[in-house]
Amino acid sequence: MTKVSPPRSRRAANDPERRDKIIAAARQTIARLGVADTTHRRIAETAGLPLGSLTYYFSGLDEIIAAAFEQLAEEVSGRFLAVMAAAANREAAREALVSYLCDDAPDKSDDMIVIYELYAYASRRTLLKTIMLNWMAASRRALEQHFSPEEARALDAMIEGITIHNATNPKLLDRADIARIVETLTR
Repeated sequence: MTKVSPPRSRRAANDPERRDKIIAAARQTIARLGVADTTHRRIAETAGLPLGSLTYYFSGLDEIIAAAFEQLAEEVSGRFLAVMAAAANREAAREALVSYLCDDAPDKSDDMIVIYELYAYASRRTLLKTIMLNWMAASRRALEQHFSPEEARALDAMIEGITIHNATNPKLLDRADIARIVETLTR
């Protein structure tokens, strides 16, 4: 994945975890308010940090949002890769994919909201678009451990569609529906 490098500091950071606090606060703010209403001030308030401290770690709001998106992409890609890698065979991979899509952990719902906020935002920003495209490619590579490239592309599109629908209406597709779709796409 493309890395967003922190800008050179004007002075040494006195809190090495502050950058991570800012990124976490950005994700929380985006989940709560959306990208359009995410500001430096709201991120600083969420992080419990002085507003001016954000400029020691990031050159601007776009860079903070890019770092939040990159972190989320790495986390979600890592979890998905682990799920696919743990599957012993094609049938186990189908079941693992269905389980992954049906997981309704509370933090997954916030992640889904942030993902779709950031997808829309990234569509018009080159750096974020690169991060998003790399993320999609990583998902397809994870799927290609058990499925053909054509199946992986179809499954990747299906995953995006199902997560969009189920993020807004968890009862839209149940486990049996998702299993049938996965089976159809991987015959």
